[in-house]
Amino acid sequence: QVQLVESGGGSVQAGGSLRLSCAASGRTFNSYAMGWFRQAPGKEREFAAAITRAGGTTNYADSVKGRFTISRDTTKNTVYLQLNNLKPEDTAVYYCAAVRAYNDKYITSSARSYDYWGQGTQVTVSS
Repeated sequence: QVQLVESGGGSVQAGGSLRLSCAASGRTFNSYAMGWFRQAPGKEREFAAAITRAGGTTNYADSVKGRFTISRDTTKNTVYLQLNNLKPEDTAVYYCAAVRAYNDKYITSSARSYDYWGQGTQVTVSS
């Protein structure tokens, strides 16, 4: 069982930055690949970024590539999403998610693959 708690959301102007954090409970954090997803009002949840359990490989949605950076700190059981050059269309609730990974290469952008989800944190970008 993994519990995930996001933080770091807020309101910023276009062009601004935020860093989201996702703290994971449990002793097996290193066994999980992690992902960030987002859901805007009236839209389906969409993939933003993912990272392998060892942190060696990352994957991004085209809409955030070059602006967002996912990373993880195994000593703190935390995964981060750095959001730079934010745009109004980035406004959404951001969720982190965990999926059990059986090797260091496993990474997925499919929401259905993830086993555990946080409660979400709101990001609002004004123009």
